[in-house]
Amino acid sequence: MDLLFSQNIFLSGIFAFLLQFTLNLISVFILINVIYKKANIKTEYNFTFYMFNIAIFFICFLLNKVELSLGAAFGLFAVFGMLRYRAEDLSIKDMTYIFLVIALGLINSISSFIEYGVFFNFILFFAINACVLLFCNIFESNLIYKNQLSQHLIIDVKYLNKTNSELYCYILEITGLTIVHHRIIKTDLINDSVLIKVYYES
Repeated sequence: MDLLFSQNIFLSGIFAFLLQFTLNLISVFILINVIYKKANIKTEYNFTFYMFNIAIFFICFLLNKVELSLGAAFGLFAVFGMLRYRAEDLSIKDMTYIFLVIALGLINSISSFIEYGVFFNFILFFAINACVLLFCNIFESNLIYKNQLSQHLIIDVKYLNKTNSELYCYILEITGLTIVHHRIIKTDLINDSVLIKVYYES
């Protein structure tokens, strides 16, 4: 009887794990390949997104005891802050997506610790994942406000003497981007060039 009970617990645990892991992968796939891809054609961070999520999921699941305490929150933000200052080319938006995939991995890995049954846990955390994806999609789209993207351009220093309208017309001709505003990053007097960051609506 005890052996049968142990087998049932084991099978229930495997079933719960597969449900959680499947939900986690589906959520991250939608986040990265649907929502993120709409405004970012680059795929260079996809490996980082997926592996961060999967690693966090397995670590938290195998620890078998994860509490969303102040320490856990500081730990997540420590990873977030460390990456932010170590990766200069990583934008704030990309960092936000990294934080989201970490958060999804953490949330989905601890669902088995709520003592209301496997299916209730699945429905509850399905709703939580759906809410995260829904809000992310809303704010990534132009439904609430017009989304602005940025890009670095190197132009001849002589264009700094032109008006903004003339500069933006020139950029429109060479890139096809309708510029909203720009910011000067660095001036190279040796090569008579300037690095600017331009902001344009998606």
